[in-house]
Amino acid sequence: MLVVVIIGWAAAILGIVFGSIVMDSGPEGRMFGVGVALLVVGIVLCVLMSMLPAGFFSLQPNEARVLVLFGEYRGTVRGSGFYWANPFYSRALQPAEQDDSDGESLAAALGGKKKPTKPGQAAVRARISLRARTLNGPRLKVNDRNGNPIEIADVIVWRVVDTARAVFDVDHYEQFVSMQAETALRHVASRYAYDHNAESDDAAAGEITLRSNIAEVSEALRAELAERLEPAGIAVDDARLTHLAYAPEIAQVMLRRQQAEAIIAARTKIVQGAVSMVDMALKELEHDGIVELDEERKAAMVSNLMVVLCGDNDAQPVVNTGSLYN
Repeated sequence: MLVVVIIGWAAAILGIVFGSIVMDSGPEGRMFGVGVALLVVGIVLCVLMSMLPAGFFSLQPNEARVLVLFGEYRGTVRGSGFYWANPFYSRALQPAEQDDSDGESLAAALGGKKKPTKPGQAAVRARISLRARTLNGPRLKVNDRNGNPIEIADVIVWRVVDTARAVFDVDHYEQFVSMQAETALRHVASRYAYDHNAESDDAAAGEITLRSNIAEVSEALRAELAERLEPAGIAVDDARLTHLAYAPEIAQVMLRRQQAEAIIAARTKIVQGAVSMVDMALKELEHDGIVELDEERKAAMVSNLMVVLCGDNDAQPVVNTGSLYN
């Protein structure tokens, strides 16, 4: 088509020039009619050649253009390179609620004032990027499965795989992705607890939580987003949590709770270790026959060892200089 346009422009210029020359030779004879015909053909070619270059366009790698002729979808060009298409193909696809005729009739009904267009209802460009895009979601305040308010945010990597569905099945696919990402994140956050509860057996049962199973929660978020965005021809490559914390109003209370749970867990470990050490000490004393203790002295020894092993401060020993029973 580039060669055709160049040849067409050359023919148009030659037709106008030679038609003017022939017409200047005089109005008599057949040559005057030939000159008029050449001039008309040259003018028509000029008009036609001025329209054809509007059909040239180029596409970069991972870029596509949707071809729509007078409201009818004709296909999609995906390969990178230099192309020519019908100059009347639409360059911007206007949503249905932005029809100009409807706007004018509505303006007349309202007394000459046209209803303003919403900022988020701009026309969708026919040229669509197929590259991977990143959506950094805002911090949302939601309730987890236990009803605790938490703050959560995510990042999503997505791309367009079906240009026709992305353009025609939804008005604005970028806004559609943003809204569905927020909805999916809220739903996933409400399905899991923030962390294991010390009073239950969640940890022993291997229950998934937002804090302890980031990979599993991210995979669940990616799967739900893929299901929600599939009707719009959009694929989700990855979805990850970028922020997770208790809401400010309960953060201090939950911090004290975590500290208490940590202290209880540490005390439990200390007591278990102390019991095993006392048991080992008694068995070793009896096995080697170092000293024989009755039940009362064993109880006293166990009490002293437990105090020494489980106490927060260093024990102050009292040396018995008398007999064992004094």
